[in-house]
Amino acid sequence: MNLHEYQGKELFARYGLPVLPGQVAGTPEEARDIAAQLGGLVVIKAQVQAGGRGKAGGVKLAHDPDEACDRARDILALTIKGLPVRKVLVAKAADIAKEYYLSIVMDREKKAPLIMLSAEGGVEIEEVARFAPEKILKLHIPVEGLRPYVARSLMMQVFPDFAQAQQAAAILLKLYTVFMDGDCSLAEINPLAVTTEGRVIALDAKVSLDDNAEFRHVDWDHWRDPEDESGWSRLAREKGLSYVKLDGDIGCIVNGAGLAMATMDLIKHYGGEPANFLDIGGSSNPEKVTAALEIINGDGHVRAILFNIFGGITRCDDVANGIVASLKESPLPVPLVIRLTGTNEEAARQILSDFGLGATTSMDEAVRMVIARAQEVNA
Repeated sequence: MNLHEYQGKELFARYGLPVLPGQVAGTPEEARDIAAQLGGLVVIKAQVQAGGRGKAGGVKLAHDPDEACDRARDILALTIKGLPVRKVLVAKAADIAKEYYLSIVMDREKKAPLIMLSAEGGVEIEEVARFAPEKILKLHIPVEGLRPYVARSLMMQVFPDFAQAQQAAAILLKLYTVFMDGDCSLAEINPLAVTTEGRVIALDAKVSLDDNAEFRHVDWDHWRDPEDESGWSRLAREKGLSYVKLDGDIGCIVNGAGLAMATMDLIKHYGGEPANFLDIGGSSNPEKVTAALEIINGDGHVRAILFNIFGGITRCDDVANGIVASLKESPLPVPLVIRLTGTNEEAARQILSDFGLGATTSMDEAVRMVIARAQEVNA
């Protein structure tokens, strides 16, 4: 789950990271009231989960409450990278002397958190990595954790002033605590700014939370923004399904993440394009099967659907019952190819046969078949 900036700053503040005061507003009038409370120069920032907000006109300064109202009205009318702006953050503005970049991201290849630090802050880190990768310092955090002397040593390589390096090191240590305690996959500050008074502060916050840890964090429901989820993504989450929409035209419904990845690989191998990742998990609950078909059926780009089930814990007959129940309630507008093998597969084949459906046991055959069916529809 990706947090909005104001939510990320709320999380940072819990752990003592220095962030400037601010509140979120949904209307220009709310922005005016917040600016009046804060006083002085404020910054109005679009709350969309996309980079390049400044270039798109989504970040503006305001000198008084009335100007804040006008700037908020302009920003709330924007659509940035396809995302409509529904909220703005109104925060105290800072007099910036220098901008840095700081983040901790999970490096899955190394299986360790990775610190990324650069003196080139305030711009997209992807641009720095592309054109000046030598300007990014990287350090993997060992299993025993981040030591204070390591944080200070790292910051002294970038910050010319020792007092500022100490402040930045303290911020890094707190950011590491946020990353670990918050079950984050990314915790980013861009920019990490030095003010003209020499204070080091977090002017932005980009945080991604690992959904697998949601059971440990009852407060995450408070942060989840239903307007940022498609109806199908929300249904998948409510039904306990793992769903990621992709750009292809072959819908995939699979039990188990490993089998789902192998299925998508095989579709690509035979020249097709998967439309999604959808894992119904180890459960054989027919309701999950029905929900999965409803989700795939709602994607207008899908030209054929592949059900690929390897029954271990999952019972093939329950999956078959779910398929039949779903089709009785809502017939599919596109071809369906079924591969079933494993627990109770003979009973499953009988259930499908009674409804006029067949199933193969070969994954390769099923993939080739669903690609051919999709091509027939496209033709």
